[in-house]
Amino acid sequence: MRGNEIIWNDKFCIGVDEIDQAHQKLFSMMRKLVNLIEDSKSAEWACREGIKFFKNYVIYHFESEENYMRSIKYDGYDAHKRLHDNMKYNTIPALEQELEKSRYSLEAIQHFLGICLGWLNGHIMIEDRAITGIVSKKWVSSPGDDEISGLKNAIIHIMSDMFCMDTKIVSERYGGEDFGKRLCYEMVYLTQKGEKEQIFLVYEERLVLTTIGELINIPLDRVDQTLLYAVSQISEQLVKHIGLYFTLDTCQLIQEGMQNNETFHQMFAEEFPYYSLLFDTGIGYFAFCFQKQKHIG
Repeated sequence: MRGNEIIWNDKFCIGVDEIDQAHQKLFSMMRKLVNLIEDSKSAEWACREGIKFFKNYVIYHFESEENYMRSIKYDGYDAHKRLHDNMKYNTIPALEQELEKSRYSLEAIQHFLGICLGWLNGHIMIEDRAITGIVSKKWVSSPGDDEISGLKNAIIHIMSDMFCMDTKIVSERYGGEDFGKRLCYEMVYLTQKGEKEQIFLVYEERLVLTTIGELINIPLDRVDQTLLYAVSQISEQLVKHIGLYFTLDTCQLIQEGMQNNETFHQMFAEEFPYYSLLFDTGIGYFAFCFQKQKHIG
């Protein structure tokens, strides 16, 4: 993404001067940051400044925005604050840790930009504008923190058992933000009540290439049909273990297969998934998205 593509537009306004001015400043700062990162000599310094900026200005802005939501008794306050807290306590620390650990590698910088820019744009365009009723909020049926924590810990444990990966959470409310080249595997179940439950397992491409390559002891550098078949087998095993959390053993698998990014993003089109978690495996990113109670037809 180029810095000149991050341009403020009045359509982003929610009609509250203090918040709109803060959002405009966020766009301006991110545009400068992207332009700096495009210069490889200043990329590390720019990322350090970017993290510092997010940890300070964004958190200050969150507090201001939350004060406003409370003042108007906004009915979506609790869900909105959870999105803020997730960014503050999960995403920013995880991105910072990855940047430092990798010594500001190209992949870590791409993660930082993709996640932050995607979150910023999507959050302002939808959740922030929903505060004043311009659009409808998409985080509608999000589960509580305890419920998410149980699933998060289960997935971390499964990734450790299956692949010996030291997996860490990046986001407990992943909004579909871009984290680089990825492979999307979809599984659709039919419940006993005749409702559809949809799962997407999303793998960063380098995670799959490295993992499968180590399993067969052959370095891999491209995606082919054999690799895609391996992804399907791994996905089925993962869902078999994760599925115990959803009692999917009582459901009928009616569809599965690789999907493109456009199909994946359709999951977020009207209402964000009930569960949507993003992880860093240390080799690449992995997302688990689950949408329930979608009627067939």
